[in-house]
Parts: sequence; structure tokens; C-alpha cells
Amino acid sequence: MPNNSPILEFKSDSFSVPILILFTNDLKIIEQQLKEKVDAAPEFFKNSPLIFDVQELNKLDRPIDLAALVDIIRQSNLLPVGMRGGNAKQNKEAVKLLIPVYSAHSSNASVDTPKLKNITPEPIIESINTTTLITRPVRSGQRLYSSGDLVVLAPVSAGAEIMAEGNIHVYGTLRGRALAGVQGNTEARIFCSDLQAELISIAGNYKISDDMRDVVSKKPVQVYLQDHTLIIKDIV
Repeated sequence: MPNNSPILEFKSDSFSVPILILFTNDLKIIEQQLKEKVDAAPEFFKNSPLIFDVQELNKLDRPIDLAALVDIIRQSNLLPVGMRGGNAKQNKEAVKLLIPVYSAHSSNASVDTPKLKNITPEPIIESINTTTLITRPVRSGQRLYSSGDLVVLAPVSAGAEIMAEGNIHVYGTLRGRALAGVQGNTEARIFCSDLQAELISIAGNYKISDDMRDVVSKKPVQVYLQDHTLIIKDIV
């Protein structure tokens, strides 16, 4: 290598990480709810990084076995990459478990993703609003999830993945993967200005790029489910 060639470089960047907010310290309930959530959208959650938040548990004075929690998360095919909202003792224990620690109000833990919260007394990953609005391009490697409709006012890059329990609207070129109705909503639809996706799916019924060779690019289309078959139709 030339003497002036760089060996490595540190660079600040932003990426999307789901946040799991816990309201119970019952590990059996956590394990059960995580399994149900992962089973509902296995392709989204498989090997996904995850930050878990224990701030609400601390407010309720509910201690939790962090080592057991991390083990449960990993057994669910999720990769714990940080803890948020811990006290001094929990932060020290997390570091021993090789889990990075974030402040309760860290703005770097989740960027370009809908805010996440638990809206029931059980651990669940879910967006706050019925409709999640994304205004920036969804870059390769990003994974977005909405518990309602998902509206993207920008292109979705190849290698990105967007998922919604409701409809998906992309006002730009849709590359990557788009999965609507991930909780089994067969009435969900996908709308986009330019369909060039690697994979599209509604309620578990999917097509890959090879199945969409006849789709004319740069034309608005909608995708819906009819008799367990995905229909791609021009929007007039």
C-alpha cells in the first residue's frame, strides 16, 4: 500500500434502530410478546439490531435481570446493541455484558425512523401515530416499520426495507423491499410512483423482481391482494 493511504477511518453517520420500551419485568411475558412480534414479521426482525429501554421500569421501581433479558432478546434472533434509560447500577452491568449505554434522551439511538413506544402494559415495538410520515430518502440497509400506514415522500433505495401493518405509499421510486399488511391485513395496499422493487408483499403474499418484469417503470401503480394473488395495476 502507498505510504499515504489511510488504514481506517471513523465517521459519524445515522442509521435506524428499533427501540423496545419495557413496562414489565416479567421475563416470561417479555419472551412471549417478543416471540409473537417476531413471528408476525420474521423477515423484518431477523438479525435486527435493537436498543432496549428500561426507563419506565425504573420509574415504577421494577428491577430486571439484564443478563436474562439480553439472552431472551438474542434467542428471539434480535441483536441487542444498546440500553437506554438505565440507572448507575444497570449501566455498569450493561457494560459488563458488552452492551453500550445511551442516555434516556439520546437523539442518536434512532434516526430517520418513526418514534417508538409501548402503548400497552406489555413489551411491544410500535409507532406512536396511525400514519408514519418519512420525508427523507430511505437508504440501503435501513429498515422502517409502522403500526399503521407508512408514507414515504422520497425514494426507497435498493437494499432498504419498509414495512407497515397498514398501507404503504411511496411518492418516489420504490426499490428495495416493501411489505404491507404485515399483521395479516389483506385489505392493505402498496402505492408508488415508480415500482422497481426487489420484493413486494401484502399479508405474507409476495412477488420478487423476477415476477415484475412486465411492470412499466416510472408509472404510478398500486398493488393489492385478490384471491391470494398480488395484482399490480396502473393508477389512472
